Amino acid sequence: MEPWILLLGAGVALGCVSGHLYAAPGEEGECHCHRGGDTGHDGCGERERRCGPGGEGAEDGAGARAGFSSRRAPITDQELLDLSEQLYELDHNKARPGDIALSPQHRAGPDETGDRRDRSPQPLYKFVNEELFSKPTYASFIKLLDNYQRATGREEEVTAEELREQDRFLQEVMETELMRKLLVFLQGKGLYSSEQEFLQDLKEMWFGLYSRGDGERDSSGFEHVFSGEVKKGKVSGFHNWIRFYLLEKQELVNYYSHNFNGPWDSFPAVLGLQFSWDGFYKEVGSAFIGSSPEFELGLYSLCFLARPGRACHLSLGGHRLRLQTFPWGGAGASDGRRLIATAYVMSP
Repeated sequence: MEPWILLLGAGVALGCVSGHLYAAPGEEGECHCHRGGDTGHDGCGERERRCGPGGEGAEDGAGARAGFSSRRAPITDQELLDLSEQLYELDHNKARPGDIALSPQHRAGPDETGDRRDRSPQPLYKFVNEELFSKPTYASFIKLLDNYQRATGREEEVTAEELREQDRFLQEVMETELMRKLLVFLQGKGLYSSEQEFLQDLKEMWFGLYSRGDGERDSSGFEHVFSGEVKKGKVSGFHNWIRFYLLEKQELVNYYSHNFNGPWDSFPAVLGLQFSWDGFYKEVGSAFIGSSPEFELGLYSLCFLARPGRACHLSLGGHRLRLQTFPWGGAGASDGRRLIATAYVMSP
């Protein structure tokens, strides 16, 4: 892969420090706020009125609570750096050199990402070796992508076949060395006593349904992060390279530009991009490129368990990056359910 492989760039987001709104790097209106002093005049009330109590997910009702068990042992920053490097090395199903060729074309400046102009006449993906998709984790992942209605506010009807597809996907990823390494680590921290308990939690946190609009059970973490949704006329979530490639191949996704060049020269890489999906726009998006489904599921789940609602600092191939997750705190989050509102990759 050429050295122009891409990393998520800086979008403009509202935040506040010492009572003043400021522009911060982020994605989809992610908001930051620093609580300073005891006066209460730190501007965070204004941020919360504009943004909600969290970031991308908070716009849809995600709060800072996750309901984690008190039995867990602390996961240190160094452990996250070390474990993420180990998982990076264990991504045996990732794309290899020559499996993917990109055409990044226009690099958008900070004042260009929001103007909805298509500055890249060619598709993003010049070539993908689709033999990757015959691998068990890829094949079972792709079967899940057509199970959802992308518009929020419309109840999801989950069939018995779709439930079996969810179980098959989770079973396949748990056969990988990567996910088994993650499970051993989490068991060592006292989070899970068995693989079955971990599988049940993964299914709940990723596939448990909740409402992003009108009280309907219309969304889940998996749908939002991997398949993508449309809310209020804009693309929401949609952070997966396989989904992007398959829709671009069908001419349903139109790549507009990228907004940051990163240091990766092998897979998995990270991409920041702008695009439209069947006419709906994504101003600042991010996705791993060339990673296996188990790699993304594993890293996002790790950060959701270790740093819910906060930046999760990781290291891949010696390069630092951050993942951001938010737990769902709106409708459907009662009784201590741990549901993922969103998860996405950010720059260091």
